[in-house]
Amino acid sequence: MTDRLPEATGTAPLLELDHVRKSFSGGARRRDPVVAVDDVTMDLPSDRPIIAAIAGESGSGKSTLGNLVLGLQSPSEGRLRFGARPIDELLRTEGLEFRRQVQAIFQDPTDVFNPFHRVDHVFGMLARFRLASSAEEGREQVRAALRSVGLEPDKTLGRYAHELSGGQAQRLMIARVLLLKPRLVVADEPVSMVDASLRVAVLDALVELKETLGVSILYITHDLATAYRVSDVIYILHRGRIVEHGATRSVIDAPVDPYTRLLVDSVPEPDPDVRWAGRLDDQPGGLAAGSSAPGGDSAMVR
Repeated sequence: MTDRLPEATGTAPLLELDHVRKSFSGGARRRDPVVAVDDVTMDLPSDRPIIAAIAGESGSGKSTLGNLVLGLQSPSEGRLRFGARPIDELLRTEGLEFRRQVQAIFQDPTDVFNPFHRVDHVFGMLARFRLASSAEEGREQVRAALRSVGLEPDKTLGRYAHELSGGQAQRLMIARVLLLKPRLVVADEPVSMVDASLRVAVLDALVELKETLGVSILYITHDLATAYRVSDVIYILHRGRIVEHGATRSVIDAPVDPYTRLLVDSVPEPDPDVRWAGRLDDQPGGLAAGSSAPGGDSAMVR
């Protein structure tokens, strides 16, 4: 197995964004560039795993921020560090190991699968990363990972992606992440393409990643209900800028910024006589299935 990147020394964060800005060309008809991420500074601690939500409406810059952390795009200004080392430097010198330690779970899991291959194909990285000493050990590792996310190996392996539900496909991708044992996962709208009845299973699998393996998660979402359920801290992103951040329950229960208040007020309450106001625990079962935050996604919170 490839050696892990050196641990950060002292109190250096696991992930650090320092005045990061990302702009794109405005195109032939626009002179000014489009700013997707604007002067973002934030960090995730290295001494404990956390789930940090990046929340905001569509077009607020959430996915661009995730792509910057994954090293899929480069910042126009500022610096991103992982384990106290610049991400661009890590990609040049230890790119394969960085890719193992910083993993992604995308919005639509079916986009990840090659339709010409059975789903087993996504576990081919076992050999590349030397995660198993033999083919038999590798097969058992895959089966154990599938069982850990609630999938039956005999009913999952050997199938094609179109034969799986969205929830099954997303949990399969989480099982793949489990095998790699990363330090950070960027989960970009991981339940928005999943049926409401299966969202809790996917969310629980993410929490299990944090609690069992000590993996920190950057949870990108426009759904405040799911952010409230799984995240420890939340950053509210509006037009590429962080307008409010803090402990998730504190921010949602008592928002200060007008934009955050607008997001909270936009979450519908199934009982028209009761205003949600973010306090999920005030009602039996929490926020009902089928409620949603701005952007149109329904959410199910147990």
